[in-house]
Amino acid sequence: MAENWGRAFMAQNISEVLYDEDVIAARVAELGERISRDYADSKEGIILLCVLKGACIFFSDLARAITVHFQMDFLGISSYGDGTRSSGQVKFTKDLDCNIDGRHVIIAEDIMDSGLTLSHLTRVLSARNPASIRICCLLDKPERRECEITPDYCGFVVPNKFVVGYGLDYAGEYRNLPYVGVLKPEVYMDALAQSFSHK
Repeated sequence: MAENWGRAFMAQNISEVLYDEDVIAARVAELGERISRDYADSKEGIILLCVLKGACIFFSDLARAITVHFQMDFLGISSYGDGTRSSGQVKFTKDLDCNIDGRHVIIAEDIMDSGLTLSHLTRVLSARNPASIRICCLLDKPERRECEITPDYCGFVVPNKFVVGYGLDYAGEYRNLPYVGVLKPEVYMDALAQSFSHK
């Protein structure tokens, strides 16, 4: 039943809360202040780019924490599907609407783990001749990195656990949790077992 999927029900599948609402809000404010300082004298113009769908909540809060002038744009790129690991197959689901030639681009992303998706994305955007490209991610999971890429701005370094909430999902769920928490392994292990049993 739909009402079962309230926050209380979802919370039962969380083993621990890593970062609560207040901690996230404070850190996002700090990131906004740092970006505002770094681009205070920029004359080329800034484009704050949201990577859909996971970064949308982080992007909205970060945008309000930045005090310098910028434009927003949105890009859909996916490599996860409903799994717990990057598939390595990158798919664009929405391209940019604006021209980034000569502009400073800041990519707002929810999490960087393998780095494969963002590495591919930065290569594609670099071919469009921006003045610069920087990555601002809420969460960084360096233990999972599979390529040479690091965020320019990072909220938190997280352990190698499956995290959800504050925009991050598992199979499309849990995005509306107001905190970042660790999903119990049995939740996605049970789903994987059921998936294999139907093949």
